[in-house]
Amino acid sequence: MANPALFQPLSLGGMALPNRIVIAPMCQYSAQDGCMTDWHLIHLGQLALSGAGLLTIEATAVVPEGRITWADVGLWDDATEAAMARVIESVRRWSDMPIAIQLAHAGRKASTERPWDGGAQLAPDHAHGWQTVAPSAVPFEAHEVSPVALDRDGLARVRDAFAEAAKRSARLGLDAVQLHGAHGYLLHQFLSPLSNRRDDDYGGSLENRMRFPLEVFDAVRAAFPADKPVTMRVSGTDWVEGGWDVEQTIAFSQALEARGCAAIHVSSGGLHPDQKIPVGPNYQVPLARAVKQATTMPVVAVGLITGYEQAEAIVATDDADMIALARTILYDPRWPWHAAAELGAQVKAAPQYLRSQPRRFKDLFGE
Repeated sequence: MANPALFQPLSLGGMALPNRIVIAPMCQYSAQDGCMTDWHLIHLGQLALSGAGLLTIEATAVVPEGRITWADVGLWDDATEAAMARVIESVRRWSDMPIAIQLAHAGRKASTERPWDGGAQLAPDHAHGWQTVAPSAVPFEAHEVSPVALDRDGLARVRDAFAEAAKRSARLGLDAVQLHGAHGYLLHQFLSPLSNRRDDDYGGSLENRMRFPLEVFDAVRAAFPADKPVTMRVSGTDWVEGGWDVEQTIAFSQALEARGCAAIHVSSGGLHPDQKIPVGPNYQVPLARAVKQATTMPVVAVGLITGYEQAEAIVATDDADMIALARTILYDPRWPWHAAAELGAQVKAAPQYLRSQPRRFKDLFGE
């Protein structure tokens, strides 16, 4: 294939990407008191040698109570910053792949056990639990401990914590920040009428429900270097009647773009246990396509993208500007190499690996 679209370069808010393959943020639940460990060095190090265009660090809590589990990564103090600095410095010693970080707050979906230990909510009096917060005192599951509704001071503290984490991200030399507004976490909780039952300026109308996520975006955009991109990840729909949907996502995306958002990553679901998700290849691509048709900023599609021709078609037909890989690249950390070989493109490989290039793909590894 001549000049496959998947391997064309792209400028993202001033950040140059060599191709359209994004490694999505993937929680590893392997931190100690918010601090990255050797697992993160191994995990991010191998992905940084994959040939993808951009690597995104997992959902990183801006305050301790914003973690999904007690074992999540954070960036809220000098200790968590120092632990992350060690990992990033080691990865960058061997890879020049651009690195972004996803800043997050889990809201009412915080204080849970690690997935492989069941993933259930942990009560505030549990050794690994704490009291959760949210837009409204509405639990995710009816049997769970209700979150505390954030008051004005609480909103200011969370907003300022996002901004402070963005400043720490800048000190770490990270190339981009992504805000987590998807999968039922705090910013998404403000957006959806299913979780936001407030009767003040932050609830009710679409304009009001968008207010706090946009305030957080503005604070992060102001705190992060102007020449580096700030992006957002959203759920395009709750997959529940009466919830957040693609039309509201488009309105939110347009508001973000007007504020200088450099790209939007369109996922879906995660907010309500009654969601009915039609899972299958490309099942979220129509959501990305709808946002792309209504905005001019780059759009990332994600979700069960596993095939090389499948990924190429998404970008080549202009459904999205980039594709993101998560479980696919955990299963096959050299997926971009294999896609390049299949489509007739090149990727950058470490010199230590050059001998692995199959003879029939003699032009696979570029400079």
